[in-house]
Amino acid sequence: MAKPVGRTIGHMTTRFAACLMALTGAGLVWGGVLLLAAGGSAYYLPAGVLLASAWFFWRGGRWGPLLYSGLLAVSLIWSLGEIGLNIWGLLARLGFLAGLGLIAVIGHWSWHRADRGACVSLSLTIAVIAGAILISSPDPLTIATSSISPPASVSMAPPPGDWSRYGGDAGGTRFSSLTEVNPANVARLEPAWTFRTGDLAPGPDQPRLHGPSILEGTPIQAGDLLFLCTARGAAVALDAETGRERWRFDPHANVPTETHATCRGEAYHARPGTTGPCAARVFHGSVDGRLWALDAATGRPCADFGASGSVNLREGLSSPGIGYQMTSPGTVAGNLIVVGAWVSDNQSVAVPSGVIRAFDVVSGRLVWSWDMGRPDRPGAPGAGETYTPGTPNAWAPFSVDMALGLIYVPTGNPSPDYWGGARRPFDERYGSSIVALELATGRVRWSFQATHHDLWDYDVPSQPVLVDIPTPGGIRPALVQATKRGDIFILDRRTGAAILPVAERAVPQGGAGGDHVSTTQPFSVVSVRTPDLTEANMWGLSPLDQLWCRIQFRSARYQGIFTPPGATPWIAYPGGFGATSWGGITVDPLRHLIVSNNSSVAFYMRLVPRGAAPGFARQRANPVRYDWGPMEGTPFVAQIQPLISPLRVPCNQPPWGHVEAIDMATGKVAWRRPFGTARDSGPLGIASHLPVTIGVPSQGGAITTASGLTFIAAAADNYLRALDTKTGRELWRGRLPAGGQATPMTYRSPKSGRQFIVVSAGGHMLLATRPGDYVLAYALPR
Repeated sequence: MAKPVGRTIGHMTTRFAACLMALTGAGLVWGGVLLLAAGGSAYYLPAGVLLASAWFFWRGGRWGPLLYSGLLAVSLIWSLGEIGLNIWGLLARLGFLAGLGLIAVIGHWSWHRADRGACVSLSLTIAVIAGAILISSPDPLTIATSSISPPASVSMAPPPGDWSRYGGDAGGTRFSSLTEVNPANVARLEPAWTFRTGDLAPGPDQPRLHGPSILEGTPIQAGDLLFLCTARGAAVALDAETGRERWRFDPHANVPTETHATCRGEAYHARPGTTGPCAARVFHGSVDGRLWALDAATGRPCADFGASGSVNLREGLSSPGIGYQMTSPGTVAGNLIVVGAWVSDNQSVAVPSGVIRAFDVVSGRLVWSWDMGRPDRPGAPGAGETYTPGTPNAWAPFSVDMALGLIYVPTGNPSPDYWGGARRPFDERYGSSIVALELATGRVRWSFQATHHDLWDYDVPSQPVLVDIPTPGGIRPALVQATKRGDIFILDRRTGAAILPVAERAVPQGGAGGDHVSTTQPFSVVSVRTPDLTEANMWGLSPLDQLWCRIQFRSARYQGIFTPPGATPWIAYPGGFGATSWGGITVDPLRHLIVSNNSSVAFYMRLVPRGAAPGFARQRANPVRYDWGPMEGTPFVAQIQPLISPLRVPCNQPPWGHVEAIDMATGKVAWRRPFGTARDSGPLGIASHLPVTIGVPSQGGAITTASGLTFIAAAADNYLRALDTKTGRELWRGRLPAGGQATPMTYRSPKSGRQFIVVSAGGHMLLATRPGDYVLAYALPR
């Protein structure tokens, strides 16, 4: 009975494979016609030979395996010619077909034992494909470790073991001089304590938040306390040794409808030579647009600051109903606390002002304001007046050089993001720029524009980093600025002049509804951008979804990173998500390296005439959505969608995320590695649980230490990692209970002298990582 049973199973297996072949072949023929009509590859149309192969497999004829082996051979040659020996490209093109052929040949052999020649031919072809995939590279952009330049010095390094500012020091280097945890012992790191903010289970007295509420905070440390802000707008102090809560301040803010409920950190100031209440204070930005001064020891509001402990940042603003909040910490500079704010993206031309304000750290008195539309008015607006509406805002942290008397402000693009026909001269001058303001007056010393007439949401998203760089002419005080575009600008922070070359290059032209595109854009010699997309970069888990992505790509306009927006669909890459985003960069001055994590995800964009925008009423009712931007006051509504396949996998080929190091003196890449595994992501949003390094998108940043370690979470898998800063090699990873879309920090506990590494794990809705309310500390065993 065994032989008939075997033949029956073979018969059923072969016909099952034949059905899949027929369906796949029909899809390839139909999609191949559409792709060819759109000017794309001709491969998919003749790949419909699958239909004939399916017919012969169904009938049990020997032509089934022979035709299929011929198709696989042609597909292999085509794939190697189009993408080379890249494992992800070959898997997308050949993996599904080879697997289906393997099922078919096993079934056919069991059904027709005598048909050896055809089965051997197909088996050999599949073996050759498997060999090509095995010898291929996971990432052709990986670069071998280069030599490291002579060391540089950090201009404003903090005291050893201290982390009293969001970026570690006044210059935002996120570098620590601690060496207790080092490459030799980092593999022994273990959890030391865990703190839960309580945001996942809100009580009845907590405010209802509209839109995303994300724990992205980086704690700061002063003495035996850590200070952090929660996703729901509370300020918390923790014991630096145990992680136990010492105090909590909840402003019970009345959250405006259009607020992005995110807080990334706090600011700290201690008055030398003073004692008692509020001698040291924490500055906290609440979700209702207030700046609070809190006693660092107790968390109680400082009564001498503003009105009963707070300053209302909404005073002097127009459009009070539009979202306005400090998502990044203020910057303490001497006796000043200088603040900007996040303003609702893409809502309207008439959003609140992006004014920058400096307040006295003790009294809360306004010392100066920089309103780019009224530079002659350094104070508050008069009666019946407001700060200039709609000016570019500054939502990322600032950096300060006390010796030069300058504070460095990274600005956003003027609102709305994708249409600029109503922008004013000062919007055009200062949008998407780094602006150096005088600490004494708030007046502009210099500015450098990273994107002219920004129509792509390429705002400057992260803290400028201040370092001293050796050059042939001697040490120069530098500012290093990462951008969403992927270009990194290295400037002299005294003047704004480029230290490493920046060239103005012509870019594609166009415009929609009376708008225009700048004729040139600045390009830096230092860049973490991946190459421009081509149809060959389109990816999928099968030939069908890859074909779908190719059709989408060919049906849209794409001319590189500055493809002009318009009423016909265009591809934005890297788009507003950024190559780098608010996580920014860290600098290791001892090894003279910039370390950056970046993402590579494409977006499918369209400007829809206002009267023809589907779902626009729903967008107005739920304004903190990312797929539509109302852009009130313009002729259009923006449609914003990631370019993903029907299986909800990015259409562009992985890796979708890298981490890399760049030599500061030369701008050359020292090493580059895919960043993150497929463990917590997969098709249709289902985790694959595969510990395969594929390179995934990330949000958050890295820190470096003097011992030669880089600590980073950020990726869309739930890990905190320790990398060797010189090589990028992973030395340790710790599993997180939720997405670690935040920037870590490290400090030495005054009580035990141990070095702790701390990271928040709150997840991120855009990366679809697991939500959480965790703050976790790691240390070596006692």
